[in-house]
This record gives sequence, structure tokens and C-alpha cells, in this order.
Amino acid sequence: MQRTLLALSISVFAATIPVEAQPQPVDWLSQMPAIASALGVRCNYCHSAKRGSGEPEPKKEIARAMMTMTDELNARIRTATGKKLGEATEIRCAYCHRGVAIPKPITDIVWLTTREKGVEAAIEQYRDLRKQYFGHNTYDFSDEPLATIAQYLSSFRPDDAIALAKLNLEYYPESINSLLALSAAQTRKRDDDGAIATLEKALEIDPANGSIRGRLEQLKGFHRQKRQAPERTPRILRGAIDLPSAITRTTYA
Repeated sequence: MQRTLLALSISVFAATIPVEAQPQPVDWLSQMPAIASALGVRCNYCHSAKRGSGEPEPKKEIARAMMTMTDELNARIRTATGKKLGEATEIRCAYCHRGVAIPKPITDIVWLTTREKGVEAAIEQYRDLRKQYFGHNTYDFSDEPLATIAQYLSSFRPDDAIALAKLNLEYYPESINSLLALSAAQTRKRDDDGAIATLEKALEIDPANGSIRGRLEQLKGFHRQKRQAPERTPRILRGAIDLPSAITRTTYA
């Protein structure tokens, strides 16, 4: 049934493409070493069954579908650009996979692990991936991904945001975005002193940044008002009603 639907979808797709831009089948057999390298696997990743055994090989079926998809995408590119075969840039397995069988952005990996297993597991996973793949183009290990996740989590999971921001600062101690995410999470936890210290550090790194200066002045002003506000003492408004179910009203002088 799935193969029938796939064949039908391919035929419908092909009908919308000019003849000169129709998918040109690649000699995929000759591309097997390149495919294995792009996925960071060996031949037995797809060819998992003993030859002639008739046992199912699900990854091989997925690979065939992906090859068909690649041919179709390349046909779409030629249609969109108006370029002929050999002139247009063509999609290759490595463009997405970049050395891993199941490609995902590092942000998705860290967030999924944080949500399902906790931030400590996510940190350990990030360190392992960085150790294995740093210097390759598989994942983005710049300061931006972790800073982005930390900023996202700062409003509703501040402890996780703080842990991820501090992890990022280990590798990039002058990451302004990580410091801003850290200060946001500290503010969320009512740690104004910590947030002020973090923003002051960010301002030392980038003294011309007006946004940081504005946040710092705003936070200091709020913190000053909070300290100078007189303590409010409760005053009980006693009424004539004296029932077990009566609620004593409390206001502040």
C-alpha cells in the first residue's frame, strides 16, 4: 500500500514538471561510498540482512525513498532556476546529513533531552557531541544555539536556562547573548544581585551596548525602589460579625 501511494505521488509530481526538467536518475549504485560517508555509517547500516535471506531491511527501503526524493528535489531546482542539468546546484545527501544518519540541529537535540531527561543529561550529551564532532560541519557549536535555548527557557524554566547559559560561558566566556540569557533567568528567580552582576560583566565586555546599559539601569532602579520601600505592616479590620465561617480581612497600612 505504501509503495502504491509513493508511486502515485511521484507520478502526480512528475506531471507538473516540464519534460526537460524531469528527474534524471542518478547512478546511485556508484554513489554508495559517498552516501555512507555522508551518513557516517558503513554498508551494513542499510544492508542489514544476510544476502538471499529475504529478511526485511527497513533502512534500505528508507534509503531508496530518500534517493527518489533527492532526484525530485533536483528536478524542482532546475524548474525553479530555469537551468539545465549540470548547470543548477544539485542536492546531495551530505547537504543535510553532514556525517550523521539522522540529522537534527543541536538546538533540537539539547531541548529534547532537557525536556525528557533533564538538563544534566542534556549538558552531558552536548559535551559528548562537541568532543566527537567539533571541527566538522555536523553541528553548530558556536555560542548562538545554547544562548538561544537559554533565552527561550529563561521565562519558564529558569534553572535549566542558568545551567545551559553557564555551560555556554565555559566555551565562550565573552558571549553577550549567554550573559543576557543568564541575567534574564536570574531575574526570573528574583536574584536581582546576581542579574545585576551578570549585566555589569556584559557591559564590561561591550561598553558601547546601549541595550545592556538600559537593562542594567532599569534593574538597578527597580532594585533600589524595592530596598527603599517601607515595610508594610498588616492591620486587621475587625468587624461586628463573629462567625466561625467569617473571613478576617487584612489590609496594609
